[in-house]
Amino acid sequence: MKLFRANQASEELIDNFLKNNTEINKASLLESGYVVQINHRITGCFTLESIDDDLYWLKQLYITRTEAIKLPYLVEAVLALALQKKAKKVYVRSHKLMLDIILESLQFQQEKASPIQEAVEDAHGKWWSYNISS
Repeated sequence: MKLFRANQASEELIDNFLKNNTEINKASLLESGYVVQINHRITGCFTLESIDDDLYWLKQLYITRTEAIKLPYLVEAVLALALQKKAKKVYVRSHKLMLDIILESLQFQQEKASPIQEAVEDAHGKWWSYNISS
């Protein structure tokens, strides 16, 4: 599993990935996102947006069904990247039970209310946070 900035991937790789994953915002991915490459093809992506000096929002977390077993490793890689960026806390909005289970197993804490004002609220999904200690 290779993780790198989306804007460093070839346009062909990005377009092939997005062709089957139309819900992903290409502009946001290229601006502040990362991709996961396995066997010379992109199989996942995420954006890690700074919302304050040391607070980050993990957005657009996605991995293909065939690689879903690697999701816990991807989340751990995101946390390692956040640590490199000197983050103190990472927020995640989850809409899937499987992700809720993974986040809880990785010591994320469920938030009672939306910690990010500009986030769109909906009845589904939960906010989670992870405190990073260096």
